[in-house]
Amino acid sequence: MSRKDDNFLTRLLATFKVEAREHIQAIAAGLVELEKASTEQSRAETLDAVFRCAHSLKGAARAVNVSEIEALCQSLESVFAALKRQELLPSAELFDLLHQVVDRLGQLLPFAGNESRSSSQPDIGDLVRSLRAVLTQSAPPKAESADASVETPPVSMAEPARSVTDTVRVSTSKLDAVLLQAEELLSAKLAAAQHAAKLRQLQTQSLEWKKRWAALEPELRATRQFLDKNKDRNGVASANSPWKRILEFLEWNHDVTESWEGELADLSRRADQDQRSVSIMVDSLLDEIKKIVMQPFSTLLDVFPRFVRELSREQGKEVELVIRGGDIEIDRRILEEMKDPLIHLVRNCLDHGIEAPAIRMQKGKPPCATITIGISPRNGSNVELLIADDGSGIDPGKAKAAAIKLGLLSSERAETLDDQEALFLIFQPGVSTSPIITDISGRGLGLAIVNEQVEKLRGTLALETEPGKGTVFRIVLPLTLARFRGVVVRAGEDLFVVPTTNVERVVRVRTADIKTVENRDTIVLGGQAISLDRLGGVLGLPRASAAGQPEVQPVVVVSSANQRIAFAVEEVLNEQEVLVKTLGKQLARFPNIAGATVLGSGRVVPILNILSLMKSTVRASASASRTSSAASASVETKKKSVLVAEDSITSRTLLKNILETAGYHVETSVDGIDAFTKLRSGKFDLVVSDVEMPRLNGFDLTAKIRADKKFAELPVVLVTALESREDRERGIDAGASAYIVKSTFDQSNLLEVIHRLI
Repeated sequence: MSRKDDNFLTRLLATFKVEAREHIQAIAAGLVELEKASTEQSRAETLDAVFRCAHSLKGAARAVNVSEIEALCQSLESVFAALKRQELLPSAELFDLLHQVVDRLGQLLPFAGNESRSSSQPDIGDLVRSLRAVLTQSAPPKAESADASVETPPVSMAEPARSVTDTVRVSTSKLDAVLLQAEELLSAKLAAAQHAAKLRQLQTQSLEWKKRWAALEPELRATRQFLDKNKDRNGVASANSPWKRILEFLEWNHDVTESWEGELADLSRRADQDQRSVSIMVDSLLDEIKKIVMQPFSTLLDVFPRFVRELSREQGKEVELVIRGGDIEIDRRILEEMKDPLIHLVRNCLDHGIEAPAIRMQKGKPPCATITIGISPRNGSNVELLIADDGSGIDPGKAKAAAIKLGLLSSERAETLDDQEALFLIFQPGVSTSPIITDISGRGLGLAIVNEQVEKLRGTLALETEPGKGTVFRIVLPLTLARFRGVVVRAGEDLFVVPTTNVERVVRVRTADIKTVENRDTIVLGGQAISLDRLGGVLGLPRASAAGQPEVQPVVVVSSANQRIAFAVEEVLNEQEVLVKTLGKQLARFPNIAGATVLGSGRVVPILNILSLMKSTVRASASASRTSSAASASVETKKKSVLVAEDSITSRTLLKNILETAGYHVETSVDGIDAFTKLRSGKFDLVVSDVEMPRLNGFDLTAKIRADKKFAELPVVLVTALESREDRERGIDAGASAYIVKSTFDQSNLLEVIHRLI
């Protein structure tokens, strides 16, 4: 095959993979809808849609000679055809099998185009045989072959054929490059506005000069008349008189300035026109480019119905996922960044919030819980993402206890926190209200990741919960990643941009009205006391001299995550549209700064990270004590003692080596009875136990430990090969602090869990 043909085949395979992913995702989403379909009409429509996708994918696979995907789609079509003819009854087992087929299609896709079969390439024989078995068991006596049962779905005459010129596939890297260049035009727009404003300022100065000249002109006229009357002794005025030369220069200067004034007025008028034209063109171009890179939320949310279905079935819970506003569009880059945070939130709702059906019925709730994902527009430039469940809610007391245990909070400080402040502790790394750590959740990292990602995207996060009734997370995100409106302020001699989304209000406060409460400056706005800090002080800028303090100070009140803080600044310049520039890898984690922008004057100005800035403000006074506590805790960790209960000598030796290398004192036991005997005769800070052991297994050992008042609070970590939902629940019921499955075991995982527990 020629190089030209090779290049063509490569491009064709790349196009096939993009198209195939769309079809596979559509089939997966359709299967979830098909399983939930409540009416015959909706069931038929959904079945027809997935049938079409499978048929299209089969044809595309045949065109590029990807035989395994083609064969799997052929069998899939046969099942869909049997369902359409009602020769096959839908069941949970059937849908499980169909989801496995979709998974296998996704696994096969990366291998498309490989001429030689790889050892890592998944096989399809088992699934093809399973699909044929389903058809054989359900087929009527007059059975037809799978091939004959497949019918090509007719094309609706009401649906016009799509022209090949309607859409064009373009790589996202090319779109991103075009968007980046288009966004750079915003700098040109701002510069044009700056130049036009400068010309207007010059024109104002010209008018001021004209007024002063008009006021001085009578005196100049009188001076000339005086010089004309004074002649020399010969009766001839001196042509070389310095006063006369000055008057002549002033008259010439007046004529030139008046000509400049006319040209300046014309130039200012043209600059205003050009600025308006450039502004309209740039805004129109950016709006059109933005439409190209905007994608509906549904492209991100299509995977969640299946995700919720599988996780709820695994945990023995009944959950219905409701999605609203999926057609609202947002910057594709924001969608990509929000995928993991959304997974964490939905998983936490399902794992921590939603109760088992029996418990829900005891509480008077329906056995089937509801998780809602809703998207709604906010003020034209933002969108609100809502994730809600009707589960058990979040207990603020548990959040406080977890934070105290981690050393993030003192008991005295915890008593002063209200419920809303306590709830936001769950966004701190390591804080979890779950009674047990599993491979799904409980490590206190998921919500910390959510908080960090929302902060990175310049969004805001709010939390509402009611014990026994449910929890609501509200995330406000910008519609586009690169542009936003910001307030330009001056702190010291430096300029900064505060995102308008976080600005609640801008006020002028008399210095005499600033009061000190609990060693902190506060102001009263709307009858509420708000903490006041000097922006320059929080950012580490030099403090102005006390003698230079003004009587009235500009103050910017910012809010984030249901918290409000006021920052005193030297000057509030204006509000304008800004283009975000990243700081690069070297400064990516620079505290309190989210990025930078270039003003129309060409000056580079940092953009403030409000959430990080508020954290710096609240925690500045406690940073030294936290560092001291962390250091002492680190020394103390090395003295902790761990008891390992494991009947396998290989596993026992491995666990002992891992823990001793990490600095723990370790003792081992061969089974549950031996472990409990050593526990009563020694002093240990934590127990690591296998489950399947002779004489006394790990579940019974844990229950025995919990039954003894002396060890009621002793952490117990179960490390086992038992990974079913029933075994996890049994571990929770026994009182285990963590449940680690050996199939997902790694050294850092175990050490992280132990570090959290002790």
